Amino acid sequence: MYISNVSIVNYKSFRNTKFSFKEGINTIIGENGSGKTNLFRAIRLLLDDNLLRMSYKLNENDFNRHLGPFQGHWIIISIEFSDLSPDEEIQSLFIHGTGDAAQEKLTQATYTLLFRPKPDVRLRLSDLAEGDTEGMNAILNELSIDDYETKFTGKSTVDFNDEDVYKDIVGDFENVKFRFPDDASKIGVLIPHQLSISREISFTFIQALRDVVSDFHNNRTNPLLTLLKAKSEDIDEADYANISDQVLALNESIEQLPDVLDITKNISQTIKETVGETYSPSSLSIKSSLSDEANKLLQSLKLFIGEPGEDHEGGIHELSLGGANLIYLTLKLLEFKYQKANETFANFLLIEEPEAHIHTHIQKTLFDKLDYGDTQIIYSTHSTQISEVSNLSNINVLSKKSNYAVAYQPATGLDEPRIVKLERYLDAIRTNLLFAKGVILVEGDAEEILIPSLIKKVLGFSLDEIGVSIINIRSTGFENIADIFHDDRIQRNCAILTDLDTSITAVAIQEGDSEAIKKYKTKCYNSERKGRERQESITAYIDGNRWLEAFYAHHTFEVDFLMANDSEVMTNIVEQVYTDPPTIALAKEELESDDVAIAGKRILTMAKQEGKGWFAILLGNNIDSNTAIPNYILQAVQFATPKMNREIVAGILNHRMKVLLADGQDLAFDAFKNNLNRYRKSEIELPQIIDEFETIVLADRGLDFLRLL
Repeated sequence: MYISNVSIVNYKSFRNTKFSFKEGINTIIGENGSGKTNLFRAIRLLLDDNLLRMSYKLNENDFNRHLGPFQGHWIIISIEFSDLSPDEEIQSLFIHGTGDAAQEKLTQATYTLLFRPKPDVRLRLSDLAEGDTEGMNAILNELSIDDYETKFTGKSTVDFNDEDVYKDIVGDFENVKFRFPDDASKIGVLIPHQLSISREISFTFIQALRDVVSDFHNNRTNPLLTLLKAKSEDIDEADYANISDQVLALNESIEQLPDVLDITKNISQTIKETVGETYSPSSLSIKSSLSDEANKLLQSLKLFIGEPGEDHEGGIHELSLGGANLIYLTLKLLEFKYQKANETFANFLLIEEPEAHIHTHIQKTLFDKLDYGDTQIIYSTHSTQISEVSNLSNINVLSKKSNYAVAYQPATGLDEPRIVKLERYLDAIRTNLLFAKGVILVEGDAEEILIPSLIKKVLGFSLDEIGVSIINIRSTGFENIADIFHDDRIQRNCAILTDLDTSITAVAIQEGDSEAIKKYKTKCYNSERKGRERQESITAYIDGNRWLEAFYAHHTFEVDFLMANDSEVMTNIVEQVYTDPPTIALAKEELESDDVAIAGKRILTMAKQEGKGWFAILLGNNIDSNTAIPNYILQAVQFATPKMNREIVAGILNHRMKVLLADGQDLAFDAFKNNLNRYRKSEIELPQIIDEFETIVLADRGLDFLRLL
C-alpha cells in the first residue's frame, strides 16, 4: 500500500493543489515559502499518530490567504492509497457503512480530512433561496472558528481539486447554492474514531535538521532516548535482575559513604539548632537516586562519537554541525526501522530538508542508498545533489504564486524513452532547471559564460536574483530538455537560444574562386542550411506550447556580439590570442571593418583557435557596463522572467544612473529619483518612468531591455 495522490484544498499555502506519488522514493523540491513543510503537515494530520488531538482542530490561520474571508469555506486534505493489501484488517479500514467485505477486494481507497462549518450552519446556508446574497453574508459574517468541526471520511469518489466539485459539495458562493445533508457517495463515509489508519501503519516524520544539538539535550526530542526506551521494553527480566541488584547495592554504597553520612548528620543538627526540636523533621537522609528500572537506566546513557579521521571521542555538542545532523538523521532512520518491524500494513517515511550542513558527497551517497524496499519515502529538499539521484517520475516541483502554491509533475504524459533521456540529462547537469523560476537553454559555452556576466554588468542584477537558470545543452537536442515545460508538466517559461548561422558572406561560387574559397563558401552554405532546418524544427516543436519560445542569433553569438558593439571590445583581447605582431595588426584591422564578412570571419577564427569557452572568458574580462547586449538575448531574458517586479526595474534604473554619473556625464536625476520612488509605490506605471529616463539620457543600454517589458 502506498500514497498515490494527495489533494489539498484551501489549506495554508495551497489553494487547490494535487501531488502525485509513486512507490519507493519521492522528492519534493521548491523554493523557500512554497509549501514543502505545509505538505508534510497536511499528510501528518491524516497519518501521524504522534500528533496531539488538538492538532486536528484547525484555525483561521490555516486557511489559504487567497480565499480572503474564510467563513463558509472548507479545508479538504485527501490521501489516495493504491495497491491495498487484501488482508481483512486493512480492507475493513476502507469499507464503511454498508460496505460488504465479501465483495471484490479494494485496491484503491481514499482517506480525507474535512474542516468545515458545523451541521447547523450548513443547514442554514442550504435553506437560503438561490441568489440570496444578503442572507448568505448575514450568516457568514457571524461565523467564527468555533463554528467549525473536523471530520474524517473514507471512500470518496470525487476529485476534490475540481472547482465544480468544490461548488457542489461545499457551496456556490457566487450564486448562493448550498447542499445539506452531505452526499456520502461523493465526499465519502464518515469514519468512526475507533477506526484509525494511523494505528495500522508505520509512519515516521524527520523534521528539518536545524538545531539537532538542542534536540539531543531535550528528553522529549532526543532520538537516542526514543531508541533506548523502545529497546528497554524488550529486555528479559531475568537477564536484567543482576544489573538491578548491582544498582541497588551501588545506591546503598553511595549512601553509606562517611562524607555523605556526615553531611546528613550536620544538616539535621543545624535544623535543630535553628528551629528547635518541635519543628525539626522527624527524619532526614540523603539517598542515591540511580534508578534500577531498565527504561530509566538505559535512558541515562549518552552517545559519544569521533569525527572521521580523529581518535578523540566526544559528545554530540563537540561534533561539527554536519556531523551532528548526520548522527541525528541516522538515529531517526533507525527509529523508523524499529517501528517498521512491528508488522504494519504500510510503511511511510517523511524527511524534511535533510541536506543542512551535510557535505554534497554524503548527500548523494546517503539518498542514493535510502531504500527500504516496502517503504514509501517522501522527502523535501533544496539540494541539487539530492534531487540529482531522484527519478524524474517521482518528483513534485512546488512553485510559489501570489498567496498560494501549485505542484508540477515534470514527467506527466511522457513515455518511458523520453523520461529516460531527461533523467540522463538531468544527472549530467544536475537539476537546477527544476528549481528555477525561468530557464534559458543555450547550446554553447560562450552563451553560458557570457550572458550572466553581461546581464550583471549592464543591467545591475544577476540572473540568480530573478530565479533564471542558464542551461547549456551542448550536443543534446533542445526538445530532450524543453519537454519538461508544458501545461501538463512544469508551467514555467523556457527560452530557447540558438543560432540561425546565416552566412556572413555570399555563398554562390563564382568563376575564378580558388579551392580554398569554394570550400569556405560551401561550409558557410551548409551551416546556413542547417540553421534554417533547425529553425523549422524548433518552430514546429514549440507550436502551441505557451511556455516555450525561441530566440535566434542572426549569424552566431560571437558575430552578433561583435556587430552590436564597438570593435574595441574585441580588439582589446587580440594580443591575448595572437603573439605575432603582423597577425595582431591584421586581426585588429579586420575586427574594425564594417563588413561582416571580414570582421565576422576574424572573430570566428579567434574563437575557434582559443576554444569558444576560453574565448568567452577572455571576452568576459573585457566587457563593462556600457557593452551592448544583442537584442535576441535581451528578449530571451525578458521571456524567461515575464513578471519583472518593480524593485528589479528600479534597481536597473538606479544602476544605470550610477554608470552614467561615473562616466562623468552631467545629468540631473533629482526629480527622476522622486518619480522612481513613486513607481516603486505603484503610483505611476513603467511606460511613464521609462519615458522620463529616456528624456534625460536620450540613449542608454538599460533602455534596450526596459523597452521590452
